[in-house]
Amino acid sequence: MRAARLISLLLLVQSRGRMTAPRLAAELGVSERTVYRDVRALSESGVPIYAEQGGRGGYSLVDGYRTRLTGLTREEAEALFLSGAPAPAQALGLSDALSAARLKVLAALPAELSDVSSRVGARFFVDAPGWFQPVRATPELSAVADAVWADRLLAVRYRRRDKTVRRVLEPYGLVLKQSVWYLAARVDGALRIYRVDRFEEVAETGAGFVRDPEFDLAASWAQRSAEFERQMLAETAVIRLTPAGARGLRHAVGALAAAEALATAESDPDGTLTARLPIESVDIAHHDLLRLGAEVEVLAPAALRDRFAETARMLAKRYGVDAVASGSCA
Repeated sequence: MRAARLISLLLLVQSRGRMTAPRLAAELGVSERTVYRDVRALSESGVPIYAEQGGRGGYSLVDGYRTRLTGLTREEAEALFLSGAPAPAQALGLSDALSAARLKVLAALPAELSDVSSRVGARFFVDAPGWFQPVRATPELSAVADAVWADRLLAVRYRRRDKTVRRVLEPYGLVLKQSVWYLAARVDGALRIYRVDRFEEVAETGAGFVRDPEFDLAASWAQRSAEFERQMLAETAVIRLTPAGARGLRHAVGALAAAEALATAESDPDGTLTARLPIESVDIAHHDLLRLGAEVEVLAPAALRDRFAETARMLAKRYGVDAVASGSCA
C-alpha cells in the first residue's frame, strides 16, 4: 500500500511540477505528516526530490529527472482504457488524439496485457445522454475548447431566457452533465457557469489571460451545482407519505429535495410520514408529486393542495367516479 502511494506521489510531482504538502495530501487522501514521511523515504531511496520554502514553495524534482517506472498491472491497464470517453472526446475535437494515445499505450504494453482494450470494450460502454433525450447540438464547443486549452479570452454572444448579452470571458473549464456542456468562466473576477449550446457567437480576442493556479474545476462545479439547487428550491411543501410514497419520493423529485425531506420527516401513528419538501414552485411540485399517485397527500401550501384536489376531481369525472370530497387528496 505504501509503495503504491510513494509511486503516486512521485508521479504527481513529476507530471505537475512543484506541489505543496497540503495539495499532495489532498490528492493522495492522507495527512500532511504522511506526505512529509513519504518525501523523506523517496529522498533516502535516491529520488532527487527537494523542498522550496516561501509562499510559492513546495516539493519539486531536480530539473530533467524522469522516473523510469513503466510497469502496469492488469488492473491499472484496464482502468486506463475504461477512462476513455469517445463521444465527449470527439465533441472536443480530440478523437484522433485519443485514438493515437490508445495505440501508443497498446504498443507499449507487454504481451500478457495486449487484450485489455478488447476486454474493456466488450464489457463496458458509457452512454451519457439520458433516456428520451437527443444529443444537443453544440456547434461552438470546439472553439470554446480551444480557448480553454490555450487560456485565451473569448468574446461571446450568449442567449438568456429574455435577452441576448455580450461578454468577454476567461474560459477556465468545460463540464459535461447529462449530454449538456457547461463552461466555467470568469467575468470581471467572478466565476460564472454558461451552457455552451446557448452561445450564439464565439470569437477569440487574440489576448490571453493568467489562470488562477489554485482553481479546482471539479470542486468549483460541485459547489456551484449545490448552490444552484438550493436557490431553485426556494419554497417548501408539507406532505404526508405512505411507506410506498417514502420509498418512491427520490424517483419523483430531485435527490437533494428528497434527502432533506426524508431526513427531517416525522412518523405518524398510522405509519405514514409527514415531511417538509423543498420545492421550486407549485407548478413543478404538482407535476413531480403526481408521480406518486395516492401514496402522497399535500397538506400545504394551500395553492398546491387545491391543485391536487382539482386534479382529483377531474380524474374522478373522467373515470366515472361519483364524487371526490372537495379540498381532499390522498
